[in-house]
Amino acid sequence: MTGAPRGDGTRAVRAGLPDPVKYEPPLPGPVFAAHFHLPGEPTGPYTYGRDENPTWTRLEQAISELEAPGEAVETVAFSSGMAAVSAVLLSQLRSGDAVVLPSDGYQALPLVREQLQAYGIEVRTAPTGGDAQLSVLDGARLLWIETPSNPGLDVCDVRRLTEAAHAAGALVAVDNTLATPLGQRPLDLGADFSVASDTKGMTGHGDLLLGHVTCRDTALAAGVRRWRKIVGAIPGPMEAWLAHRSLATLHLRADRQCANALALAQALGARPEVTGLRYPGLATDPSHAVASRQMRRFGCVVSFVLPDRAHAERFLDGLRLVDDATSFGGVRSTAERRGRWGGDAVPEGFVRFSAGAEDAQDLVADVLRALDEAAAR
Repeated sequence: MTGAPRGDGTRAVRAGLPDPVKYEPPLPGPVFAAHFHLPGEPTGPYTYGRDENPTWTRLEQAISELEAPGEAVETVAFSSGMAAVSAVLLSQLRSGDAVVLPSDGYQALPLVREQLQAYGIEVRTAPTGGDAQLSVLDGARLLWIETPSNPGLDVCDVRRLTEAAHAAGALVAVDNTLATPLGQRPLDLGADFSVASDTKGMTGHGDLLLGHVTCRDTALAAGVRRWRKIVGAIPGPMEAWLAHRSLATLHLRADRQCANALALAQALGARPEVTGLRYPGLATDPSHAVASRQMRRFGCVVSFVLPDRAHAERFLDGLRLVDDATSFGGVRSTAERRGRWGGDAVPEGFVRFSAGAEDAQDLVADVLRALDEAAAR
């Protein structure tokens, strides 16, 4: 984007739109095509539907404008967040390489670890908090950062870890799903890859699965794009179009959801049965100082612990404005007892709560009422 500086809202509304054409829509509809007319040599931008699609191109341009405003970066869209994660790891790592993963990251990372090890890749892990991944960085090919971590909401100093990793010859990828580019820009903090599941806050309506990878280095982006071609982990044009449409309200959703998350965290902090409360936007949170240096918004997710499994389930059952669902980042609030999946090292009463776009007073009142009911039974 050129001209005068633009705010997040203006950028989100305009990102990736083509130049105006008389009688044409501002955002052209999805292009459904397995192949394209291709006489002569295949030198054009669109040749085959597994390689490129005009609808992906507009979405990728839009995400690039949000990830690194005014800069030349490349975004590659994927069919899911895990497809994006796998593309970075498997396009960069070879047998004999070492990779550093967070020990407290997304639930699917242990599965990724098993697969990488099966390919002869050494996997080291350390917690997100306290920049602990620095202690196992020596000789690694790639450092994978997830901050804030999911579901524990620990935060690490991305710039510090990135500088140390680059000094040691390692690449750095940051899973930015929870923050979104409006909350945190990993490339500005020195990362080589910004990765996200766009299923969550980026699209925000809980109706599609997508992911993306953004890079400054064109060679790294080419490797990621090549991996997408090899495995065919491509987004559908309808999903890509819906995602692009949804980006126009990202700033509105993010501001409301972050404000609701803070209000909820403040209310939870006054409850005697709530322990282990985490939200980076709370001044009392252990990660607040670091988060304040690198985040512009603190996200929509709050985590906390209730006394036991039964208490947490009574609380969730008592909610009326909140869906018991496993995703986060949507306009409708969701919450779940994470221990039910068995993949996170959390207490049985641990609750991950994603604040939606409801009126704050209604949401907080619903939560406090459900807590009262759960405690009384």
